Amino acid sequence: MPKQPDDGGLRNSIYRRQTRSARRLTPLRSMLYRIIVPVGLALVRLVWSWSRVVRVDGEAHIAEALHRAPSFIPVYWHQHQLFCVKALLDRGAEGIRPGFLISPSVDGEIGAMLVSRLRGVVIRGSSSHTGARALRDYYHALMHEAVSPSITPDGPRGPPWVFKPGAILLAQISGRPIVPISYAASRAWMFHWDRFVIPKPFARIVIAIGEPVWVDKGLDTQAL
Repeated sequence: MPKQPDDGGLRNSIYRRQTRSARRLTPLRSMLYRIIVPVGLALVRLVWSWSRVVRVDGEAHIAEALHRAPSFIPVYWHQHQLFCVKALLDRGAEGIRPGFLISPSVDGEIGAMLVSRLRGVVIRGSSSHTGARALRDYYHALMHEAVSPSITPDGPRGPPWVFKPGAILLAQISGRPIVPISYAASRAWMFHWDRFVIPKPFARIVIAIGEPVWVDKGLDTQAL
């Protein structure tokens, strides 16, 4: 039989769960994750509940994006995930199917289970190790599943606040708009290693949603 091409044993997909790691989701690990996930979910919801969203600027921009296309590309800094994710999940009734890139590793099962519990769409892949394949699956989600896959353009590894070209490339090849999202908290903790922001109890939150941005297919991403 002809030898199959070596793909590293990895498949990025909304559906498949094979990874290139030798580790597998054993029954013991699965049981442990089933304990960890509800605790993590409770902590996320606790942070959401102890802060108050006092204003959302630019809500009409989401309706504008969905009026012209069935999906869009939400982008927000890695540090702002907590309430930017919530802003998307809270708008499911408006026709948004938010998708989130989760590591294909076994430990990524925790994130995948959390996203599923929050009614988000799981896209398995790694922006650092399998970026091209992740881009392919982002494209499939956008064009064939009406999923709006979130991208953190600076990524968890940083450098913080540096906009990498992945979202722009995806917008070019898909013809879908980028919709930037951000938030500010009146008081918050910030992790030193990645600048991740966690609002403190009773913080006031303002969420800002920017205008949809359609990217010219002829734009040179290297020149940005």
